[in-house]
Amino acid sequence: MVNLPHKVTEMKKYQLKLSYLLSGLGLLLFTTMASAQTAPDSIKYDHNEVFGPIVWPTTTGDTRSASGQPGQHYWQNRADYSIKATLDEGSQDTTITGEVTINYTNNSPDNLDYLWLQLDQNLFKPDSRGAATTPIGGDRFDVKGFNRGGYHIASVSVTYKGQTYNVDPVITDARMQVRLNTPMGAKGEKISVKVNYSFSIPFYGADRMGRKKFKQGWVYELAQWYPRMCVYDDVEGWNTLPYMGLGEFYCDYGDYDFYITAPADMTVAGSGDLQNAEKVLSSTQVSRLEEARKSDKTVMIINPDEVGQAATHPFKGTLTWHFKMLNTRDVSWAASSAFIWDAAKVNLPSGRKCIAMSTYPIESSGNDSWSRSTEYLKYSIEIYSAKYFEYPWNAATSVSGVALGMEYPGIIFCLSNLKNGQLWGDITHEIGHNWFPMIVGSNERKYMWMDEGFNTFINEYSTDKFNNGEYFNTKNRPANGIARMMSATKAPQMLTDPLMTAPEAQNSYGQYYVKTSLGLDMLRNVVLGPDRFDYAFNEYVKHWAFKHPLPYDFFRAMNDASGEDLNWFFRPWFFTTWKLDQAIQGVKYVKDNAANGAQITLVNKEKLAMPVTLKITQANGKTETINLPVNIWQRDGVWTFVYPSTSNITALELDPDHQLPDIDRKNNVWNGK
Repeated sequence: MVNLPHKVTEMKKYQLKLSYLLSGLGLLLFTTMASAQTAPDSIKYDHNEVFGPIVWPTTTGDTRSASGQPGQHYWQNRADYSIKATLDEGSQDTTITGEVTINYTNNSPDNLDYLWLQLDQNLFKPDSRGAATTPIGGDRFDVKGFNRGGYHIASVSVTYKGQTYNVDPVITDARMQVRLNTPMGAKGEKISVKVNYSFSIPFYGADRMGRKKFKQGWVYELAQWYPRMCVYDDVEGWNTLPYMGLGEFYCDYGDYDFYITAPADMTVAGSGDLQNAEKVLSSTQVSRLEEARKSDKTVMIINPDEVGQAATHPFKGTLTWHFKMLNTRDVSWAASSAFIWDAAKVNLPSGRKCIAMSTYPIESSGNDSWSRSTEYLKYSIEIYSAKYFEYPWNAATSVSGVALGMEYPGIIFCLSNLKNGQLWGDITHEIGHNWFPMIVGSNERKYMWMDEGFNTFINEYSTDKFNNGEYFNTKNRPANGIARMMSATKAPQMLTDPLMTAPEAQNSYGQYYVKTSLGLDMLRNVVLGPDRFDYAFNEYVKHWAFKHPLPYDFFRAMNDASGEDLNWFFRPWFFTTWKLDQAIQGVKYVKDNAANGAQITLVNKEKLAMPVTLKITQANGKTETINLPVNIWQRDGVWTFVYPSTSNITALELDPDHQLPDIDRKNNVWNGK
């Protein structure tokens, strides 16, 4: 406050105060400009873009809470399935003929005039959207080259409130609309839909299913093998984005009861629990299976030299295998006369036991390959169960075949010729998907990073823990790969699309895996620390198990449980393609004497911000690593601080452990000159 003479008029007081105010403002502007002039001309950083206000979208009706948990009025619909399907090996095609009955419960507050179903096999029709948008040179999810694909829908009927009637469905690409005679009621009303269908099994089913010939028979991997309900949720109503190959799936939870009829010389592996082992297996195989349920070491159910022998499949004609799986969002299966089969016990944290199994042809056998598959599967499940959430089902099977790697609840498909670390990586990744998205049921069709990226993140943990790190390699850290992609000039398409870009519009889907997992690594190792991150992440998993989280639920959950506002990270990392470039600008000693301390100036040159880890080496041999919070960048892209040096600083290095995707590591180092 300014003291004024008593006789100064009120007007003069006002004028003088205004003068002081303007003088102060001028001084403030001058000092701000002087500070800004110290920043390098090349700096792109804008603190307002990083730390500006963010309000995540909300849903109505208290279905999702501000804490990132399901709200007090959260709801989701339910789909229970009864399926009967027959595999018929014809002279030209192998076909699946089936009947599915879907008992659908509408827990929403809305009446439904129609239902939507996914017809995923229609991807393989020559005129499908997926075929039309496949690149001319093909890709991993190529759907061209099979002109006999797609569903043949024989009939559709609906039963509601005791009345059954036939429906002429409206089929658009890979979706089918069932228009109801009477609107389906809300809040727990039930309806039944029965569909009779058939389709020819493609040779290469967009790397998710298909068939492949081996010496002792075909291996059939069957997925997307029945018409299934689209999800009606509190966010978008009916989710009807078509299946086009890359974008995966979004399914409601329910109980599955399914029967597979196949030639009697085949072994069938399915999601869930085999209900009639004594009717489809020999007495020897039943005995071995029971032994495996008690053994931590792999037990052979069908030995390599037993494949193709009459005693291995002592039945004629066809056999019907019966499986059940409860509270799951999908089921899948495989069948072959070429299968070797082995199994072992899985030990879960609660003391409950389940079984891990593998089926594979002779070409895949060997201790450097699939003969260790069950070991890999068993320990992956045990590791994930102890760290994140206990595996909820009673069985899991790994199948060797045509698919490079694909996941379904309780069963995974991996490529037949993988060995050693590649096979471990494929198995631990695909079974890891049983946590994301099979337990934490995100929308893969829209947010691929929520399953692929989270799963890749937990794969790092399992690989570190498995067999004392047998396949763990720190050189494969995601930070190094992302930094190379961000700084690449020969691959401009890399990382040009944000992670929130939907899969079908993404130019570099690989970043869903590595960029997301790197983001979680940085939050855990650099921002929050392992304890706070692990607690918040596990809270998210716990609250959204068997439910449908949005990205914003994840962001809110991590903020709330960690006690940290991480929006400065979430928005840039998931919604932009911003880069990171921390740099050392220089060192000045206080009063030109290192014993008085050193003023170290750092610069955040690119648009992304992260905390600072700085390794400092002095001439007296003292080495110290200090950590500065991201908040140093809240006002500007240049930060100077005083380090209590006692002798000359000989070296500085930013991010010495290379945990950040810094695109220019040359300016991370200062050598004392």
